[in-house]
Amino acid sequence: MTNKDIFEIALQQSAYDCNCETENFLAEHNIISISKANPKAGKYIPLPLECDLVSYGNNIVAQTSERTKAVVTEYINKYLAYRCFETPNIYILNELLAPFNLKVCFMAEYFLPDVTKLKELDCGYELRILQKQDFADLYLEQWSNCLTFDDRERDVLAVGAYDDDKLIGLAGCSADCEMMYQIGVDVLPEYRRKGVASALTSKLSIEILKLGKVPFYCAAWSNIKSVRNAIKSGFYPSWVELTARATRFVNKIIK
Repeated sequence: MTNKDIFEIALQQSAYDCNCETENFLAEHNIISISKANPKAGKYIPLPLECDLVSYGNNIVAQTSERTKAVVTEYINKYLAYRCFETPNIYILNELLAPFNLKVCFMAEYFLPDVTKLKELDCGYELRILQKQDFADLYLEQWSNCLTFDDRERDVLAVGAYDDDKLIGLAGCSADCEMMYQIGVDVLPEYRRKGVASALTSKLSIEILKLGKVPFYCAAWSNIKSVRNAIKSGFYPSWVELTARATRFVNKIIK
């Protein structure tokens, strides 16, 4: 699988998620679509959404509801695309969404593997490939970033790092859609800053590609440790996303 193949698969998945065409993400002007459920969309996305902005760098593709279409269009056409994903402009978006009882909730940066840089990395510890039956008993708090607790069936493969027989780090992937598997990684505190996370991430990415699937990695752009891990593991930033949710949902999260 080439970088071009990977990028095209990601664009197609974003099109499923956003109810639009793949070429919309490469346009020089912003695109608005009306959000609707799609069986091919990512399983973690609660479609339809009332305000969701995606940018691969050129423009913004915004999926909205009929009632929020006008205000979201006003917002994304008022500022440069990248400015729509940062403060203080986000405060303006919140004001526009307030009459609909919506608030900005999630913001993230997504990474794709660069196959010219992706390679197995050595961390000095044994790495073991784990199948479903091997990590069935690992749904514990210390591995909450790499396993899908609310839908275990999505978890398809993992790689563990071991100090003798002690599991010290784990990377898992969830089949969030047909062609793309999302990677999450956890390392025990006393074993961090030793290259364990990047060794796990790169190894799991290679195994995912062997399955004919595309690994992808998500991080908050303020999570410097996670972003560094993505880059060290052979990934590069590919798209960003901002999602608004119901005010009651947002308030429940922050309490």
